[in-house]
Amino acid sequence: MALKAARVPELPVLDHHHHQVVPEINNAPAFLSSSPPLISGGEENGKKEKKGGKFVVMGHRGHGMNLLELREDPRMRATRENTIRSFRHAGRLSRLDFVEFDVQVTKDGFPVIFHDVFLYTKEKGEIVESRVTDLSLDEFLSYGPQRNARNVGKPICRKTKCGRILEWAVEDDDCLCTLRDVFESINNDSLGFNIELKFDNNRVYSEEELVRAIQIIMQVVFDHAKERKIMFSTFHPDGALLIPKLQNTYPVFFLSNGGNEIHSDARRNSLEEAVKLCLEGGLQGIVSEVKAILRDPGAIAKIKDSKLSLLTYGQLK
Repeated sequence: MALKAARVPELPVLDHHHHQVVPEINNAPAFLSSSPPLISGGEENGKKEKKGGKFVVMGHRGHGMNLLELREDPRMRATRENTIRSFRHAGRLSRLDFVEFDVQVTKDGFPVIFHDVFLYTKEKGEIVESRVTDLSLDEFLSYGPQRNARNVGKPICRKTKCGRILEWAVEDDDCLCTLRDVFESINNDSLGFNIELKFDNNRVYSEEELVRAIQIIMQVVFDHAKERKIMFSTFHPDGALLIPKLQNTYPVFFLSNGGNEIHSDARRNSLEEAVKLCLEGGLQGIVSEVKAILRDPGAIAKIKDSKLSLLTYGQLK
């Protein structure tokens, strides 16, 4: 059953834990939660929800993006993001409807779950950098904990926004995985998947490269999704335009930081440009960094008038 897109009916309601919950129309999310939600639908702050159904909440990279040393909330157990265990933890939270995760394609054609463009490890005391899409599936899976306890995985390090490279320490670790693994291991079919197609911001892709990656990912989805609710999202403008041309079953959302970071592609630099892209490509909506909405709340009405859905993410929520 495909997920139907819905217009944004109203501003989001924020709870005291800074987790966002939103109304749902026809099983479609209006906003995206950037961290594991703790609130179920029904009533919020003593007010009954308006006509339109239950609240929809999403877990960012499963149970939340994390690095033990840098996590913002020390009360939340650090589970390695974008792993089966992270998705299962998120799915056990009350009334979680979706998990969001990042998909890239290995050089030998397997969709894998990993957020960062590069994998870092330590070999003989030196940091070694590898592009995820330049690795084979076996090479990718050789990092981190191993399914076969007799194997020793390469330690995973991570580069922070400030440029530091730290060992990726978490309290609850798990193996790296493929997109197929996620479909086969998450037995709760009511948990929807928000699949972000990940591309390198600093690399120019040919249409052939984009089509290859999208088609490989789509094949796994069509083979395994069955009745699960699915939506696609990406920061790559040309990728976003290609997805609905290669399939018309699932909704597509364009990810934008709304001008909080400046990119060489002007389509990525404002919500106005994001709206134009969605209308040009027949996309269902925008996923915006919440700072852009807080800076220009009037954009909500413009997006709504364009009959597009709006989802948000970001630490300020």
